[in-house]
Amino acid sequence: MTKLDLKKKYKHLYLPSAKEVTLVEVPAFQFVMVDGRIEPDETPETSESFRQAMQALYGLAYTLKFNSKLRQENPIDYTVMALEGLWWVESGRFDMQRREPWLWTMMIMQPDHIDDQMVQAALSQVRQKQDNPALDQTRFARFEEGLAIQIMHIGPYADEPRSLARMEAYAREMGYTYRGKHHEIYIGDPRRAKPENLRTVLRQPVERE
Repeated sequence: MTKLDLKKKYKHLYLPSAKEVTLVEVPAFQFVMVDGRIEPDETPETSESFRQAMQALYGLAYTLKFNSKLRQENPIDYTVMALEGLWWVESGRFDMQRREPWLWTMMIMQPDHIDDQMVQAALSQVRQKQDNPALDQTRFARFEEGLAIQIMHIGPYADEPRSLARMEAYAREMGYTYRGKHHEIYIGDPRRAKPENLRTVLRQPVERE
């Protein structure tokens, strides 16, 4: 059986330094995705639609892994990748302090051998186990980020501004401007880790001024 370790292969993208901001080129990957929004009076922890999206994505990701491992022809085992989130607001650049709806795309990267037929089959299986409206909103698509800066943030999400400030300072010093959406990659399971132990890759697409 073939075994894939995408976390090891793409270690520079998913386990960056927490000591310094780094510049990376992010190629196109394919993801299972769910889109949504969080209202100003909600948080990711209290939003029911966000909870449903998490349940749908994890259920689908592990079903795809299981099905891939049990294929009769060319079975492939692999580690389920980290949950990722794109965040933005309608008025412009994402800001954790803005009192307006937060728009999001939550997603989990899939290996290249996973195709739409496999995703649709896995969705049917998960629907038999979950009565979850987020499954009907789940999509399978490619996403290419290109040039970006990133850093590993260690600690509570509320403390992210200190790491984001380091990213902004780096961008100014190196002559880059921001583009695209704020990107977070949640290393480990954010539903179970203690706040002080959270590890979050903060990534921001950039371009030359």
